[in-house]
Amino acid sequence: MTADSLIEDERTSDRTSSDFDDDFEPFDIEGAPELPAERYLDRELSWLAFNQRVLELAEDPTLPVLERANFLAIFASNLDEFFMVRVAGLKRRIMTGLAVPTNVGRAPMDVLVDISKKAHELQERHATAYQTLVKPALEEVGIQVVTWAELGDDEHAHLRAYFGAQIFPVLMPLAVDPAHPFPYISGLSLNLSVRVRNSRTGRQEFARVKVPQMLPRFVRVDPSESVQRVRYITLEDLIANHLGDLFPGMEIVEHHVFRVTRNEDVEIEEDETENLIKALEKELLRRRFGPPIRLEITDDMDEVTLGLLVRELDVTEQEVYRLPAPLDLGGLFDLARIDRPELHYGTHVPTTAVQFQPAEPNRRADVFKAIARQDVLVHHPYESFATSVQAFLEQAAADPDVLAIKQTLYRTSGDSPIVEALIDAAESGKQVLALVEIKARFDEQANITWARKLEKAGVHVVYGLVGLKTHCKLALVIRQEKDGLRHYSHIGTGNYNPKTSRIYEDLGLFTTDDQVGKDLTRLFNELSGYAIEKKFKRLLVAPLHLRKGLLKLIATEIRNAEAGRPSGIRIKVNSMVDEAIIDALYRASNSGVPVDVWVRGICSLRPGIPGLSENIRVRSILGRYLEHSRIFTFVNDGDVQTYIGSADMMHRNLDRRVEALVRLTEPTHLAEISALFDQAMDDSTSTWHLAGDGVWTRHSTDASGLPLTDLQNRQMLEIAQRKRTGKRR
Repeated sequence: MTADSLIEDERTSDRTSSDFDDDFEPFDIEGAPELPAERYLDRELSWLAFNQRVLELAEDPTLPVLERANFLAIFASNLDEFFMVRVAGLKRRIMTGLAVPTNVGRAPMDVLVDISKKAHELQERHATAYQTLVKPALEEVGIQVVTWAELGDDEHAHLRAYFGAQIFPVLMPLAVDPAHPFPYISGLSLNLSVRVRNSRTGRQEFARVKVPQMLPRFVRVDPSESVQRVRYITLEDLIANHLGDLFPGMEIVEHHVFRVTRNEDVEIEEDETENLIKALEKELLRRRFGPPIRLEITDDMDEVTLGLLVRELDVTEQEVYRLPAPLDLGGLFDLARIDRPELHYGTHVPTTAVQFQPAEPNRRADVFKAIARQDVLVHHPYESFATSVQAFLEQAAADPDVLAIKQTLYRTSGDSPIVEALIDAAESGKQVLALVEIKARFDEQANITWARKLEKAGVHVVYGLVGLKTHCKLALVIRQEKDGLRHYSHIGTGNYNPKTSRIYEDLGLFTTDDQVGKDLTRLFNELSGYAIEKKFKRLLVAPLHLRKGLLKLIATEIRNAEAGRPSGIRIKVNSMVDEAIIDALYRASNSGVPVDVWVRGICSLRPGIPGLSENIRVRSILGRYLEHSRIFTFVNDGDVQTYIGSADMMHRNLDRRVEALVRLTEPTHLAEISALFDQAMDDSTSTWHLAGDGVWTRHSTDASGLPLTDLQNRQMLEIAQRKRTGKRR
């Protein structure tokens, strides 16, 4: 499957995804060999393996040191969310008696034990990476995190003044005694447990001091220090050394830092009569009081204090994580933003896609004219979101010939120019439909706020279909032109979020293809009204058609391989979990179909096992940018079928979400995708390889120790070259 072979065959297939609506059994199950029972990897442990790959980047001495600090923070943030959602969900199902066997057939309680063991190992490794690798590396370049005990009198005097002016007024010490019950400990907050002795009575009492989250986590010891040689102290260390100010007349006996993680997943039971926004707002309030599922403590905590916390928070021994200070290394996000360019990745400015480059300097390109000439495939963040997607919507809002704009919004930024463009369009009298997914996890409140702002501006805001999340990334502009109405469509793999577009790798297709426009019109009608569409031409849509369509495409590859015709499957996703898709890929492998899977996160597929998956390779790439695009390519006897879109291979994406994939038809786009896969799967590219036992091995150097090619760096160079030459691949 080379770029050259794709360019040579310029046939455009007339296959449509409406073919997938026929009654279809993709495999002759009775005639096929039975697949082994132990053919999947546990999804939760696979997720932890993904976060281990993130940690390996933090441990890599060849990366810029502030980027290593950033990867430590990403690891911590990822693990927080894993506990709040995945571990919390397992525990909730166990407690309610609704637990069912996991994807590998194990009891949830057994999996919870395995998760705990691996999570303890990873958190200890994470702390060690900070203490023995990253912290010393920071010190070598003049960035020190010091303790109070390491500072002299002058520094103490300055910090006492800072504490009194900026920190003391916002602290709220809470006593625990017969008149004051044990306080509520909010999720992910840092806290100081304090035991004090009353000097008059000699009695010991317990108190809790919350470390304010709105203050800087790392405090500069001396603001006059040069950024080239700067020292920081953690906020909790500074507070701990001023506890006498909070408890005057009391003797400070013990003080320790602890942190609680709570179940913060949101479960919405909805029906057609419910006001979804109000229901969700009530659930968000309940989220704050979810039960604790993890207690992190510093390794110097005494047994008396630990016993009190365990008893009051009702956590088990395996839910206690004893770690060296500082806790919550997610706070390293603050340090990672230090303005030392030489300690970060080199600056990368996204280029404007060749088709959207203006004909004259200092003038904006006519986006509609460019799309009308030919389909445009953009690759973020290498190509600019601002001069493509954002410009497309802003031009649509300002263009008097545009009659209507329809768009899905799953996650967007707080100061989103996308939302502002929709508001401007509505205020100018255009018909504007925004499908806002207010149940996007951890963005619920922000999306509620934007939904109300859009409604006030006259935008028709809808919330999708009952029981389904709308995850597809779609925008449709209807424009009046000389020869009638024309559809301008955008189908992407990523959110309409200008901020994340700078760090998420995504693809997006712009087209005026009439079939795509009609498909999107039908789909938006289904999402906003009562239409139930069963046929789309260039789209595969979940939950009705996507799984069936992919299974049929895989079955075609199996038939072609068995007949000796060209076959091959290449899939790029964030997660590969769905058992039906995995089993289909196993059967394809057994039929001789070469299968390449490029996955960022979870993968339950076991590659390279004789008699099951010896023709399957699985690779993972992590780095400067978060690989986020989803791609599905099928050789199809030389008439290559390639789809891009929003769907991962998970039950929720295929069964409980509205997802959309669009088929690419331009030969240059097919060649571009093929070349991208060629690079990703090449042994000269730095990647992680998955083995059948679930172990990921990093391949970052060759036999002589020289670094392998960084795919993302290569993409930056190649796409920057397009700008200079004015040509795509």
